[in-house]
Amino acid sequence: MAERVCPWWMGPLLLSPLRRWTIRPERLLAPYVRDGMTVLEPGPGMGFFTLSLADLVGPHGKVIAVDVQPKMIEALQRRIERAGREGRVATRIAGRDSLQIADLAGSIDFVLAFAVVHETPSPERFFREITAVLKPGATLLLVEPSGHVRKEKFAAELQAAQDAGLAIAASPVIRRNHAALLRKA
Repeated sequence: MAERVCPWWMGPLLLSPLRRWTIRPERLLAPYVRDGMTVLEPGPGMGFFTLSLADLVGPHGKVIAVDVQPKMIEALQRRIERAGREGRVATRIAGRDSLQIADLAGSIDFVLAFAVVHETPSPERFFREITAVLKPGATLLLVEPSGHVRKEKFAAELQAAQDAGLAIAASPVIRRNHAALLRKA
């Protein structure tokens, strides 16, 4: 689902320890992710959040990381192996116009969409695909960087999510970002 994606060579910058000063993945995700959950992470890049998600889902959970860029997935796979989390994280390559996740229908407990929806060619399609894989009552944390996504664009994304069957459950405050917790009915 590529449109204006962050280039693969930016991946190492997104993993920078300096980024952890503003965003602590464990602290951000702990309210939403529990042991044994199945989590979908579209657009993980090289995995700034992925290993934290793997720790939070524990040995009985699963993280499915889907990216359109093979080089990002290759780098993420190396990080997963180095961390010994192979059994907890599965990686996939998405298609240009689809996440290619239909086989996950009704099996996902939580989705982290961090700085990814604005890079898709169709937020409407993205949210339809996500809604189809979520279990009833499951949640999606939608986060978009305020430096890249204006309030109006974020509002349009929220409308697309609502049109796809997701309801706004909360509006978490995440510094320098727009954010919403969405729930499937």
